[in-house]
Amino acid sequence: MADFFRWAHPLFFSIIVVFAIIELSISAWLVAKYNARHNFTHRSLRTRVRYTLFVSIWTVLFGTIFLIMFLVASTGFILTSIATHGIFVFMTWVLWVAAAAAVTQSVGGNLHCSTQTEFVYCGHLNALIAFAWMIWIFLTFLLVAIIVRGVIVVRRGEGYGGGLVDE
Repeated sequence: MADFFRWAHPLFFSIIVVFAIIELSISAWLVAKYNARHNFTHRSLRTRVRYTLFVSIWTVLFGTIFLIMFLVASTGFILTSIATHGIFVFMTWVLWVAAAAAVTQSVGGNLHCSTQTEFVYCGHLNALIAFAWMIWIFLTFLLVAIIVRGVIVVRRGEGYGGGLVDE
């Protein structure tokens, strides 16, 4: 399992950060257009897109920090522990499920851009929703893997401060 974490953990974090950068770009563009043109369908949609922008910034900033610390820091460092990664990934998982569900709900579940006339920037909203759910799915896999690794490390007697990989 530790060998799996050596390559899978950085891979998953990298995918999540890249998708969050894409999500950040889409949500920032939408926020800029909504602020400049005031053509949002309702205020809750504008607020939810802004929230998605915040969650994207959160994920890019802290996800990059955790990825770098995992790659360069020693196992005993606080940002490389099971508990710290688990808490960060769980908090980020909650933020993303809220963002994805909120934007999905605000457009009525799905958008068929060829048949709808209510929403401006329909394709962008679809992409925003799709990337938000994809990030949430990757975070779910990562959270499950961290929990499994945590159980293994705790049963071995290293406690929650144990590293994600063995030395």
